[in-house]
Amino acid sequence: MSPVRDDFRRSQVAIGALFFVLGFQYATWVSRVPALKARLDLGEAQIGLLLMTCGVGAAVSFPLVAVLMRRLGSRLLSVLSALALGVVLLALSVVPNYPVTLLVLFFDGVAVGALNVAMNAQGAALEARFERTTMSRLHATFSAGSLLAALLASGVTSVTGTLAVHFGVAAALLAVLVVAARPGLLTDGPAAAAEPEERKERRGFVLPTAVTLWMGLAMVFGTVTEGAMNDWSALYLKDYVQAGAGLAPMGIAVVSVMMVCARIFADGWRTRFGDGRIVRTGSLLAGLGLALALAVGGVVPTLLGFACVGLGVAAVTPCVYVAAARQGPDALSLVAAMGTTGLLAGPAVIGFIAGATSLLWGMAAVAASAAVVSLCATRIRWPDQDAPAAPAEPRLAADAT
Repeated sequence: MSPVRDDFRRSQVAIGALFFVLGFQYATWVSRVPALKARLDLGEAQIGLLLMTCGVGAAVSFPLVAVLMRRLGSRLLSVLSALALGVVLLALSVVPNYPVTLLVLFFDGVAVGALNVAMNAQGAALEARFERTTMSRLHATFSAGSLLAALLASGVTSVTGTLAVHFGVAAALLAVLVVAARPGLLTDGPAAAAEPEERKERRGFVLPTAVTLWMGLAMVFGTVTEGAMNDWSALYLKDYVQAGAGLAPMGIAVVSVMMVCARIFADGWRTRFGDGRIVRTGSLLAGLGLALALAVGGVVPTLLGFACVGLGVAAVTPCVYVAAARQGPDALSLVAAMGTTGLLAGPAVIGFIAGATSLLWGMAAVAASAAVVSLCATRIRWPDQDAPAAPAEPRLAADAT
């Protein structure tokens, strides 16, 4: 194996560990929400607020994360935010009351927002340096982290129901992963220091460009589609399609399996067809496939439509992150925050539509959301359309150390 290939694999594994950490940490504490509910004697509304608080923290972290990216760089920020997620788990194991839990989960959301931006900047830099597509596989490791966290939760709770034991083991695993991954992360170069003085003076707040806003909209509607399918597919199968209790959960399973499989192979598709075509075609497939399934009805057509959604939207988020990273840390931070907002607000919006009309129309809105992504994608200048770009700040150095 050549030295260049060795360097690529080394950094790919290290950056993939960051994606794994994010999925693992989130699934770890979410899997123990019932235990937190019982321990703090919480009601359903209070649990809903807990879950929303984490999302709000991630959504509003955009200005802070943009500043931290410029000052610390993606390598250091990714390490610090990943370690902070382990601290969150330890804190959740000893929270004394509900207000403190809200505060801890808000901090968790901010750390999630920081790691989300930093690790995607690392992934985009890896692609740019080695001129190889890898972002989709990196995003697939997020799902692998969630899966392993669920298995660990099941194993630990079969032995002990103590949160301190479970979260302590999980935090230790996260720390080991982060420390092991750190040497393989790409280092940040000094290019930002060479910026023109007039540009530095405007670094306090810079209005997003039209291209950045189109990227943000694509991310919003893409995450609306993902989140709504996870939250509403089972209910749609059970209440509207009249699927049996054993088949209802298959909606989430079909979407998840198709997304993971597609992300494993999507980097090859990106190399062959280009990011823009993959996003346009995939999101259109998701929208039309789901719309047709809703029109036909029945369990099998519905599951096929759900499969189209999983296949079609799998590469949307990785491709948009790569395009946003090329615009610099401010654009990447804003796009990530807008994506979090879509993931947070999307399922609720679909619920409002379903409440005012029916769940059929709510799912139709999901299909329309996927189609909007395809429209937004026509307004984005994708990496494969670009000539060699001007340096974006902060630059990531050519060598991984």
